[in-house]
Amino acid sequence: MKNFRNIIATLSLALLLTGCSFLDGGGGGGSSPLAFLPFVLIFVFFYFLILRPQQKQGKQRKQMLSELKRGDDVITSGGIYGKILNISEDDVVTLEIAKAMSIRISRSAIAGSQPSEEESKGKEEKSKK
Repeated sequence: MKNFRNIIATLSLALLLTGCSFLDGGGGGGSSPLAFLPFVLIFVFFYFLILRPQQKQGKQRKQMLSELKRGDDVITSGGIYGKILNISEDDVVTLEIAKAMSIRISRSAIAGSQPSEEESKGKEEKSKK
C-alpha cells in the first residue's frame, strides 16, 4: 500500500511539473504535442518501474527452469523440497521428497532451485575466511 501511495504521489508531481491543464483547472482547447508529454512520462515511468523488472524476472525464471537437471535440489511452488530424479520430455518432473518416496509434478510448478549441500558448504568456508 505504501508503494502505491508513492507511485500516486510521483505521478501527481510529474503531471504538475509538465503543466497538465486538467490539474490546474485550465480549459485550453488547443491540442499541442506538449499535451501528450505527461502520458509519455507516465508510460516511461511505468515501463522502468513495473514492466522491465517483470520481464527480467520472467527471463530468469525461464532460464532456471530450462537449466534443471537430474540431482538438483529444488522447492516447489507449494513449498515441498525435493531432489530431481527424472525429467521427462513432456515436462513432468519426478522429485524425491523422502527416501523411497517420490512425486511427479509439472516443471512449471518448481519455484526455485536450492543450493546443494556441497555448494552451501563451499559458501560457508568462503565466508569464514
